Amino acid sequence: MTILVLGAGAREHALAATLAAEGGAGEILCAPGNVGMAAIGRTVPIDLSQPGAVLALARAELVTLTVVGPELPLSVGVVDLFRDAGQPIVGPTAAAARLETSKAWAKSFMARHGVPTAPFELTDDEEDAIEIVRSGRLGWPLVIKADGLAAGKGVVLADGEAEANDTVRGMMSGRRFGDAGARIVLEQCLRGPEVSYFVLTDGTTAVTLGTAQDHKRALDGDRGPNTGGMGAFAPSPLIDEELDARVRAEIVEPVLAGMRAEGHPYTGFLYCGLMLTADGPSVIEFNARLGDPEAQVLLPLGEPLLPLLQAAASASLDARPLRPLADRRVGVVVASGGYPDAFKSGHRIEGLAEAAALSGVRVYHAGTRRRDSDVVTSGGRVLTVVGSGKDFPAAIAHAYAGVDAIRFKDAFARRDIGKKALQS
Repeated sequence: MTILVLGAGAREHALAATLAAEGGAGEILCAPGNVGMAAIGRTVPIDLSQPGAVLALARAELVTLTVVGPELPLSVGVVDLFRDAGQPIVGPTAAAARLETSKAWAKSFMARHGVPTAPFELTDDEEDAIEIVRSGRLGWPLVIKADGLAAGKGVVLADGEAEANDTVRGMMSGRRFGDAGARIVLEQCLRGPEVSYFVLTDGTTAVTLGTAQDHKRALDGDRGPNTGGMGAFAPSPLIDEELDARVRAEIVEPVLAGMRAEGHPYTGFLYCGLMLTADGPSVIEFNARLGDPEAQVLLPLGEPLLPLLQAAASASLDARPLRPLADRRVGVVVASGGYPDAFKSGHRIEGLAEAAALSGVRVYHAGTRRRDSDVVTSGGRVLTVVGSGKDFPAAIAHAYAGVDAIRFKDAFARRDIGKKALQS
């Protein structure tokens, strides 16, 4: 058996490491992979925006199952192409992935199918957007979202009219996010704690994989600019059995039923970004994949992942609940100085082996590359260091012991990841 994992980030490193540790996967092929993944399986350079090349690789390598990590190959139809070719793959089609790739489409879909979400308005006209801002009818602060993919940075919370107008113009005529900001969503700001809720589905049956809480802001205390995620912890103490049932009944099942009714059954991983409001759980956003850095704290699951992936790809998932995690996990992203704005790469990373050797610590690579015998930085989010323990204080201690063992020029990390779990 050969498993192909598509992607090059810490999420994909966690997927590959989990499958390799289970022992039933045979060879793990990573495309394009990263330095950490190269220690697990064979890496193959490839352009994930070219689904034909990905399919050719899977055929040439006699791949048994392909698992899609990032959103880009989903958006260009890699799942559609694989299915047409009879090649097993885990992920949604391009049409189903619009739950992530078009925030405007997702909001309209939720409205059509009664999925709880914030009141909103959509527009592709800048002057219309400015009028919506001026009216104040969605309240303040105002959430402004680029419609398309923006690497997790296309959402702005504007406190007043001047900031909102600047944001609208920056996204639309200013092309801050390119074509992704040609259409925008303006929505009412919801109040409450945020939780990430993950399922794996074959289009009809959904298995809850777990919950986590992400930290999007760059700096301690949830300050600074939005990022792709500076850390996460799992499971969320905010989701009890009653709330879990409510999320499934009010969000997960209506989404799957709605997608089937519209002719685009949703398969693969579904990330529900939720706000736990006074009126109940409400959807902030969907992702058509596992989250990053949430995947790093969700995996490994309480039971083997490979059989679940095989069942999802063959429409044979069992609805039984999975075994819960036996431990608590905290993941801390170690980033390049300046991220999410301008940063420099190419700095030598020290302490990787030292950190990985610590009890209760796992290190996942993202923005790294080889330079001769060294591992050097090559991106904004460089590593995710995960600590696990019997409780959150132990997991936090292990995570930061790993972070403190790693050194490179201008490295920074938030120092408060996991503290929300202690306050719940």
